[in-house]
Amino acid sequence: MGAATRTIEANGFRFAVDEAGQGDHLALCLHGFPESRFSWRFQLPLLAELGYRAWAPDLRGYGETEPRPQDVASYRIERLLVDVAALIDASGARRVTLIGHDWGAGLAWAFAANRVRPLERLVIMNVPHPAVFAKVIRRSPRQLLRSWYMFLFQIPGLPEWLNTAGDARAIRRAFRGMAVDKTRFPDEVLDRYAHDARRPGAMTGMVNWYRAVMRHPGLMAGPWPKIETPTLVVWGEADAALGLETLDGTDTYVENLTIRRLPGVSHWVQQEAPEQVNAILREWLSGTA
Repeated sequence: MGAATRTIEANGFRFAVDEAGQGDHLALCLHGFPESRFSWRFQLPLLAELGYRAWAPDLRGYGETEPRPQDVASYRIERLLVDVAALIDASGARRVTLIGHDWGAGLAWAFAANRVRPLERLVIMNVPHPAVFAKVIRRSPRQLLRSWYMFLFQIPGLPEWLNTAGDARAIRRAFRGMAVDKTRFPDEVLDRYAHDARRPGAMTGMVNWYRAVMRHPGLMAGPWPKIETPTLVVWGEADAALGLETLDGTDTYVENLTIRRLPGVSHWVQQEAPEQVNAILREWLSGTA
């Protein structure tokens, strides 16, 4: 089942959404940085096969979604949560599974914890619960060093230039350089991400997610209600940006938690190991885990 791209108008934005499957059982897939809806290309057909209508949008500031606000405040977590709620409302779905990777997973954690809309299931890939991450980064110089780029991104203008210079060389390097299996990121895949990053205003929008969370932490500062939605965490253990210690204590914030760890797989887990990730998703979403 192939995916088709459509435009969904929600919350004042025109979201570019890749869609596979049909019906009122929605799987909404939220990408991370510096990705796009393209990062879910291996999962959408599986989700459709499992009976979902699977949506993968370019999130605010990214890809073909327009407009791309340039001010930092537009990327406050509260406003991003409204985007997710508006997409769910626009879908007309009766049941919703939320799936997120990287920044999309951070958004999914906040969405589930604050019960913005009812969720049937929650799937998180390679981003810790924000409360756990906050504790680890305060006590771990190693994780603080791994997160150096978050501080660089606070500088006006510089990260935009660094990430787009030389046909977005830094964006290309982020994927292939961090990947364990570099064959999963051939030139044509890197070209797609580089092209999206170089769209007018896109890089500022993408980086503003990091600026906003530091300047306007809002809900991300807690307190964190316990998540009652059944939750699956899929984690590539060879993540260069996030240590395995950021998983410790997740069960404090999640009532019904399943963790599946993949040795030898990088941060780009669903793209680098789609066969393994899809097998985990099939088992867990089908209730056979």
